[in-house]
Order: sequence, then structure tokens, then C-alpha cells
Amino acid sequence: MNNDPQPQSKPWQLEMFQRSLKKQQKLKALLNFHNNFDGMNCLLITCGDNNGALNWYFRSKGGAWSWADVSNENLDQMREFLGESVHHADPDKLPFRDAEFDCVISIDVLEHLEHDQPFLLEIYRILKPDGNFIVTVPNGDPKLLANQVKFRIGMKPEKYGHTRAGYSLSELEEVTLEAGFVPAGYGGYSRFFTEMMELIINYGYVFILSRKKTNTSKGHIAPTTIGELKTHGTAYRLYSVIFPILKAISFLDVLLPANTNNAVIIKAKKPSSKVGSVL
Repeated sequence: MNNDPQPQSKPWQLEMFQRSLKKQQKLKALLNFHNNFDGMNCLLITCGDNNGALNWYFRSKGGAWSWADVSNENLDQMREFLGESVHHADPDKLPFRDAEFDCVISIDVLEHLEHDQPFLLEIYRILKPDGNFIVTVPNGDPKLLANQVKFRIGMKPEKYGHTRAGYSLSELEEVTLEAGFVPAGYGGYSRFFTEMMELIINYGYVFILSRKKTNTSKGHIAPTTIGELKTHGTAYRLYSVIFPILKAISFLDVLLPANTNNAVIIKAKKPSSKVGSVL
């Protein structure tokens, strides 16, 4: 039974979410780690590629939530949609108290940063002892076929607004350990077929639509504001028509092994007392 609240008139943010292969897989994968936040004080941190839909779904899972984004984009639209404050957060100094949260979820932030440790140490600071940290990033492993295809056609990290291609699961584990966390679970999502379907969409948006229209922000690979959506409305309606076909193709991912995930997730805990790096 689906207990998610259903708005009477579906906002454009939720319409777009339901036509995003990776965002739906991302939410499902994250909720596999934790899907009931009742009685918890939680924080979701994102970086630009967020219109508030993920926040809306997490809020429906209970708990008290705070929102932060390290980019200065879309904040007003997210605030209006959620009806709540959304912090613009300096990743080197998050605007929260020490030991404030039971759970912090970071979605696709690390790959945007020049240096990851200051941000991870801030997460450590604001988590309560024994608190949970769940972090997701693109898998930057150059051996992955999807990554090789992206690089060959010019979809390099800077096209996504990234400072690096991402982290392999072992690299993500290493940086979380360095910050003092204890990894407690591993996962991922989006294998080759989903990546190729998303790549077709993103390539068309970056190299075709954004060259024809001027109302597109640098580093965006899909519409993230109502202005961008209206600018490319005809293309979006066409995409909506073919989306069921793309989704059916993405189901072929189940034939591929888990070690080919193109996005990786680690759940880690802040120990009761900080210990030095084990590396």
C-alpha cells in the first residue's frame, strides 16, 4: 500500500520526478537504507540538481526535516514548493549546531566540491553520536562502459557541473573513513541501460536544446526550474510520450551485476567517540 500523500493538483516538480529514471531509482535505493524517520531530526543536503521533489518524498516518511543546498540555485522555488525554509549552505561551514541531527543524507554533493574533507567533517560535527550518514555520488570508475561512452561524446564532468567524474565505492569508503565515520552499508543504482537512456536525454538537453535557447543554466543537464521547463516545453512533452519506452529499456539493468552501478551509496555511522582513521 502506498502511504505517500497525494496532492490534489500535482506540482510540476512531482510531474518531472515521475519522468526521471535515475531520480526514482535514487529515492528507492536511499529508502532501502532507511525508510521510516519517525521521531528523528533529519537533514537533506543537495547541490543544485534538485527542485524539491526528493525533499517532498523524504518528508512523507516521517521525522522532522531540515533542508540545505550548497548551490545558490532554485532555492526560492524549492521554498515555495515545500512551504519551508531551505538553507543555502557553505559546504565548509554548515549552518547547523553541533550534534543536531540523528540522520544526514547527502545526495550528489561531493563530486561538485574541490575538497571533500571539510564538508564531510562538517557532517560529522552536526551528527549526534551513533547518528546515520547516508551519502550518494556518481561512480567515477573509468572502467565502467557507461563512463567511457560519456567521455567519448563529450559529456565530461564539467558538463554536469562536477569537479570530478565521481567516486568508486572503495574511494567513497576511504573518504568517509578519513572523516571518522564507520561504514555500515553499501549500495547503488543506475546500471548501463538506465545510464544510456539518461545520456540520450542529457546529451540532447546540453548540446541541442541549450544551444537553441538561452534560458538554460550552466551545468544543468535537465530542466530544474519552471522557467527552463517552459522554455523547452515542446521537447518535454515529446519526452513524456516516449518515457514509457525509455523506462522499459532501463528495466534491463536487472540483468547486470551490482558492481556495474553507475551511482554508489554508503551508509555510515558517527561513533560514540571519534577514533583516528583506520587507513
